[in-house]
Amino acid sequence: MSAVRENGVIVAIDGPSGAGKSSLTKLLAKRLGYIHIDTGAMFRAVALSAQRAGIKSDDDAGLAELCRGLEIAFARDGETCRVLANGEDVSAEIRTEEIGLLTSTISARKPVRQALLEMQRKMGAKGGVILEGRDIGTVVFPDAEVKFFLSASAEERGRRRYLELAARGESATLEETIAKVIQRDRQDEGREHAPLKQAEDAVPIDSTSLTIEQVLELMERTVKERLAQGEKG
Repeated sequence: MSAVRENGVIVAIDGPSGAGKSSLTKLLAKRLGYIHIDTGAMFRAVALSAQRAGIKSDDDAGLAELCRGLEIAFARDGETCRVLANGEDVSAEIRTEEIGLLTSTISARKPVRQALLEMQRKMGAKGGVILEGRDIGTVVFPDAEVKFFLSASAEERGRRRYLELAARGESATLEETIAKVIQRDRQDEGREHAPLKQAEDAVPIDSTSLTIEQVLELMERTVKERLAQGEKG
């Protein structure tokens, strides 16, 4: 492997909704001292902005115009990373079930993917970053030095999501939550632009029966091995 980039390597973590990408990305970024670029939050910010503006999910011209005037940024607040859309903290509003389903539809639109692709590439070009999403290793950074594909059974992912919703006091049944996870998978895998799929050179990790710590240790070890190879190169 050739020498690493200016600030380190690019780590891409892809996988379906509810696989634990966000939690693991934050923890791994902290351990490595890397910047966490939450691409899912970026798409959610677009979805929220579109909903507020009354732009329909199939209005490509409207979505393109929206993205041109939208600035998305991340701000660290202690252990928490806040998501800003044109300077407004939208961290809580983008995490609702409604915005989650709308995001799956809007993220499939070509103008949205192109606009955010440019933002993400600029943010991560020098390395020292971890990005998680559904097409980071296949589309956004196909040349990322380290790629993971994190998955878990739909039942386990639905269970995890159900517990999150219950902890927030939101009403939902386990069966409904699992059904929504399966629906989201179908949307993500079947979309025309940048569908969810595993990169050929990604390290697959099934977290169904693993703890967060076990997955984290595997990821950290893999990244450090690649860094060591790069230094030798």
